[in-house]
Amino acid sequence: MTEHVRISTTDRVMYVVLARPEKKNAITQAMYGSMAQAIREYSAGDDARALVITGEGDYFTSGNDLQDFARGADGDGPPPVVQFLNAIASCEKPLIAAVNGPAIGVGLTMLLHCDLVYAARGATLSAPFVKLGLVPEAASSLLLPEAVGQAVANDIFMTGRALSADEALQFGLVARVFDDTELADGVGEIALHVANSAPNALRLTKSLVRHRGAEIAAQMEREGKLFSDQLGSPDFAESVAAMMQKRAPVYP
Repeated sequence: MTEHVRISTTDRVMYVVLARPEKKNAITQAMYGSMAQAIREYSAGDDARALVITGEGDYFTSGNDLQDFARGADGDGPPPVVQFLNAIASCEKPLIAAVNGPAIGVGLTMLLHCDLVYAARGATLSAPFVKLGLVPEAASSLLLPEAVGQAVANDIFMTGRALSADEALQFGLVARVFDDTELADGVGEIALHVANSAPNALRLTKSLVRHRGAEIAAQMEREGKLFSDQLGSPDFAESVAAMMQKRAPVYP
């Protein structure tokens, strides 16, 4: 567990809050481990019937903590990031996202596995993997083109540009946009409604909408291999060096 993920349950709603605002909620392996455990417990138990993921402060998340990520994970078995992605992709109960600020990288791709996604008006969504010399993950190379169309998905992936909350609404990546100060209360009301709804009907509805678990898992595995290869590539090394040195990258 880590203090950078705050987990609580109120009125059968579990809240998973990324709580590292001093680092723009950049996600470490320890944070992935805590989130994976929380989602597994939510999936297996009956204490909570809705789960909300959100961020503390001005960011939803700035994505992976690259320095922590490059060091790799300790221990045997799947890395915590893989555990988290598997947990969020296979969860049979409702997952809700309250995007309170910029959602970068995995901050966007995890939304593709959430059933109800809401954003603050000041939020932005981006997937700048290519800018970092990396490739999409979380089966986003499958799910994002299906959600927004191939042309828009390529625009998001290949340019790394950020979508405004209104654009995300237009493209169907979020269901509603709230004023920044109203997001928490608005999503809290929706989560409470979901938690008090017929649980089996919710599970069955989700299973009907999301019925391609094996295909999504296979795409995650393909992406994960390429992502791992790119972490050791000249592309990634030059991208990170340029970012740290605040200069334009120069690729061979």
